[in-house]
Amino acid sequence: MVENDAIIRAGICLVLQNFTVGFSFIKEDFELEVIEAPHGEAGIRQIKKGGVNLLLLDNKLPGIKGMEVLDYINKNRLNISVTMITSDACLELAIEATNRGADGFISKPFTPQELRSSVENSVKQLYLKRMTRQMTSQCKSIRYKFLSVLSHELKSPLNAIEGYLQLMKEGSAGNEIAQYDKMIARSMERVSGMRSLILDLLDLTQLESTEGKIIHTNIDLSEICKMTVESIRPISIQRNLKIITNIEDGIMLKANARDMEIILNNVLSNAVKYNKQNGSITMYLNKVDNNIVIRVMDTGIGIAKENLNKLFLEFSRIKTFETREISGSGLGLSILKHTVESYGGNVDVESKVKEGSTFIIKIPTI
Repeated sequence: MVENDAIIRAGICLVLQNFTVGFSFIKEDFELEVIEAPHGEAGIRQIKKGGVNLLLLDNKLPGIKGMEVLDYINKNRLNISVTMITSDACLELAIEATNRGADGFISKPFTPQELRSSVENSVKQLYLKRMTRQMTSQCKSIRYKFLSVLSHELKSPLNAIEGYLQLMKEGSAGNEIAQYDKMIARSMERVSGMRSLILDLLDLTQLESTEGKIIHTNIDLSEICKMTVESIRPISIQRNLKIITNIEDGIMLKANARDMEIILNNVLSNAVKYNKQNGSITMYLNKVDNNIVIRVMDTGIGIAKENLNKLFLEFSRIKTFETREISGSGLGLSILKHTVESYGGNVDVESKVKEGSTFIIKIPTI
């Protein structure tokens, strides 16, 4: 606090002694340490030392005035929540203080409860500002990483497809369409990889923009599961993969249909992408007690034990000899886990290298 009246300083110290601030949305209470400054110059010196989060600032100070201290804070873009305290309580002063960056305003004489309430509000404002900056920074980081991955992953297949089309245009392999079968097949593989990347981007965008706003209705998960399997089947046929299903009929869940499609599409496309040629995928959907259980087993390349903890990290792609030519954003399983957990569920993985993997998803029905 920057206050020239020693009696008021002593009173503030007494009121705030052992005072803590807690909120239902914060795990731990905030403790306060009060530092006194009798005038503006001393206040600025203390601010320069660092460690000041909240400031109770008197406007009428000898030498440097309170508004000048506030200007110093704004000029240096310091993250300090300022509450002005003054005996001249008027609308013009409150407006001026607010325009210069003050978060609160309290007039003398004030009661202990008024002071505590003001400090409590300042703590809340400071906390929310910090969280907003942190979330903004994280979102920017996520978008930057995704766009970097996206641009890198799209550049190579686009160049390849353009090259194949140019060769076909020039007729370099001959005049029969069959002579270009390999080029067409490779182009389709590249298009499939790009499609997967774009779908991940759409899923990520939906999670960011609709979190907390999605309307849940009673849906038939069994039917959604069957439709998702059919949408994946054309890709599995290209790799000669057999899909075996054991889907219990009539499983209802209060959820968003698009969320369930994201979960099912990610786990099934993953089983196709990392499977072996001529392998198989087995999918189970059933209700066990108060949980809906989705189990997807594949005969793919498997995951080493030491890599299992990296599997659901954003932008994480486990690179091995077998996966070197498989494209992806590294977001699919992260999106899957985030979506499952938003319903209070969980995802487990069992895997053996060169034998295959099993993903087990449990979503509570109550």
